[in-house]
Amino acid sequence: MNRLFAVLASSALLLSASPSFAQQTPDAKEFKSRYDNIVARVGAAGVGVETLLDKWEAAYPDDLDMLLGRFYYCFTKSQSTSIVEKETEKYLGEKPVLSLKDSTGRTVNYFQEVNYDDELFGTAQKALDKAIQTEPDRLDLRFIKVASLIGYEKESPDMALSDLKSLVDYNGMRHPAWTYPGEDKVDADFFSSAIQEYCYLFFRYGTPASFEAFKSLSEKMLVYEPSNVLFLDNLGSYSLVVAKDSKTALKYYNKVLKIKSDDMTAIKNVIILARNDKNEKLEKKYLPMMMKYSQDEAEKLSAKARLDFLNGKK
Repeated sequence: MNRLFAVLASSALLLSASPSFAQQTPDAKEFKSRYDNIVARVGAAGVGVETLLDKWEAAYPDDLDMLLGRFYYCFTKSQSTSIVEKETEKYLGEKPVLSLKDSTGRTVNYFQEVNYDDELFGTAQKALDKAIQTEPDRLDLRFIKVASLIGYEKESPDMALSDLKSLVDYNGMRHPAWTYPGEDKVDADFFSSAIQEYCYLFFRYGTPASFEAFKSLSEKMLVYEPSNVLFLDNLGSYSLVVAKDSKTALKYYNKVLKIKSDDMTAIKNVIILARNDKNEKLEKKYLPMMMKYSQDEAEKLSAKARLDFLNGKK
């Protein structure tokens, strides 16, 4: 009997030492939990993250969360920062981190710039592209890709623009049932507003290429939504600020106001246009609209004071 117990005990030890019994592969949820815990401690590219991702990928090569983890690891790892000198007051829409005077009294502006390792960035994009293929109607994945491309390309967002225009075409022609984590309703307004955020970012960058991206993306949206005042306003702003074409700008703003009479972007910009052109007649026409539709009391009072001044001039 003692010998039998000894044999059974030996067998149990052998079984527990066997890899197939001692350490079964965690399921995908367990990998995700471990990943979240380690990232919370050390960051997306910290010590131990790559090892965990390698094991996760070996077990579940198509798991969406793993692919996103791989993207964030490589994307974060690819980044480094440097300080660059620019003559402009802003660089990519940001103010300098430091401004100094040189020996001639000229202001020298210094900006922090994020640089990317091409190989690691490319690996990150491959992981993200596979994630998008896995769930093509997850809108957040599309925007993660665009945002990463914008950061990588900086002044000339050519790939980001191409990706966004393809996304607009996909949305307009396929009408996908978009999902977005944390959002209950992902409708046409949600999509348009999100695209407008990228238009704003391109405009804010203020480079020749980004201004053209702002215009091109707005025009692409108007192919599918010709009465969308967001993008009509954008073309008015491009004409006013970039092309210095008051006539064309006014045409777009008037088109907006025929669709949405209380559109404050159009009203304000026409008043700016009128002042730039010293066109008091035009300004007097639109100041009452600001007084009527503005939600800002100070803005209303300012418009009234300006109108009173113009009406009082001889």
